[in-house]
Amino acid sequence: MPVHASLLILKPSLATTFLRSSLSSALVPFPLIRLRPFPNPRNLSFLSSAASSPTHSLVSSSGDNVGGGRSGAISPPPIEDSVQKIDVNPPRGTRDFPPEDMRLRNWLFNHFREVSRSFGFEEVDFPVLESEALFIRKAGEEIRDQLYCFEDRGNRRVALRPELTPSLARLVIQKGKSVSLPLKWFAVGQCWRYERMTRGRRREHYQWNMDIIGVPEVMAEAELISSIVTFFKRVGITASDVGFKVSSRKVLQEVLRCYSIPENLFGKVCVIIDKMEKIPIDEITKELKSLGMSEEAIKDLLQVLSIKSLTKLEEILGAAGEAVADLKQLFSLAEKFGYSEWIQFDASVVRGLAYYTGIVFEGFDREGKLRAICGGGRYDHLLSTFGGDDVPACGFGFGDAVIIELLKEKGLLPELSLQVENIVCALDHYLQGAAAAVATRLREKGQSVDLVLESKPLKWVFKRAARTNAQRLILVGNSEWQRGMVSVKILSSGEQYEIKLDELE
Repeated sequence: MPVHASLLILKPSLATTFLRSSLSSALVPFPLIRLRPFPNPRNLSFLSSAASSPTHSLVSSSGDNVGGGRSGAISPPPIEDSVQKIDVNPPRGTRDFPPEDMRLRNWLFNHFREVSRSFGFEEVDFPVLESEALFIRKAGEEIRDQLYCFEDRGNRRVALRPELTPSLARLVIQKGKSVSLPLKWFAVGQCWRYERMTRGRRREHYQWNMDIIGVPEVMAEAELISSIVTFFKRVGITASDVGFKVSSRKVLQEVLRCYSIPENLFGKVCVIIDKMEKIPIDEITKELKSLGMSEEAIKDLLQVLSIKSLTKLEEILGAAGEAVADLKQLFSLAEKFGYSEWIQFDASVVRGLAYYTGIVFEGFDREGKLRAICGGGRYDHLLSTFGGDDVPACGFGFGDAVIIELLKEKGLLPELSLQVENIVCALDHYLQGAAAAVATRLREKGQSVDLVLESKPLKWVFKRAARTNAQRLILVGNSEWQRGMVSVKILSSGEQYEIKLDELE
């Protein structure tokens, strides 16, 4: 059957369909033909003249004439499609979790959850995708620059959440009076920030948050720090490994108030001060000047921020201010909770997020090899920025990446291997259904079972049992099965016996 050139001027997909249907009706088998779409229809003018030429025929990719020698069947020289290999690495700053890493992640998250529940907290979660405005309204410029944000198909500005606290605030406002205060909620969620990567800092990470909504007293912050200390103790971290730097945003507010610095600059000043350990002090001074602060104000501010003693702070600010009173109460409560050796005063701690209003704290590696392990504080006015009523609140965020690095540094990472209780194997192919029945029986009793799904030699089965750390090997053989029994081998001791299927536990 001749293939007319005029059909090829239509869509490449239509031409391909026509050619395939034409070739399928031929009397001899033809190899698959690959057609590449023409880049520009205007370049197809040669077809009208070429179609009448007897020298053109349909040619396969192998060079064979597949048009039966008929003239008028033409195509351009075929070009083989090249399959491009994809990059098998995850996007920069993100991670895969193969089984061995997933076991470690689950181990860590289980500690997060168990500590939270032991303190009477309930678990919540939020969408990974949120409104962009939720994060840029009060979080500050640092977050704005790090957002993974875009416009969706409904022309809405959305972002992957960089942290969990604004989502928590949104949910609290949504619930309104249907929930009774105080709320003690925790979450373990994935967060995204486009930032420069360092050890323990990724663009995608998981974060453990604990938040208390509705408690104005410092007792709430003391409870939160206690929960983190409890976690550290559970995984083997001591006060000689990790400490907490504690301060209050009110310290900074009192200093700025002395120099009549406008309230609307407070958040920007906090973001700059939060960089003190990351960039030279000259750069800090330059950025503060760009906000309109005088040299005298900057000098006094930096002097206060260098204070590491609560007694010294009280000498400068006086005992009557809220900042000093709150901090003294926190250190007193730390003694009652039993973690006073874990915390120290450091006026330079302000936290980079603009919504903090009172006490702030950071967990740090005492050897100074890692960035902040965790951080949090009080944010009494966050809800009102989203249209809700002001409710006293505080909380913390604890990333998964830094703590893993710290545990690795201290040699405290657990060895977590795959472990199943039973491996079940049929000794003959026709007994695979019987082996499946044995596996099902054990699974219904709550036991883990690795069922061998193919006919494999016993040598392979024993290797599999060793790799999965199986406790028992259960063999389904013909003679035993005829008697309603199976063979059981205890792999740790080598003990072997037969047992009735009804008695298998």
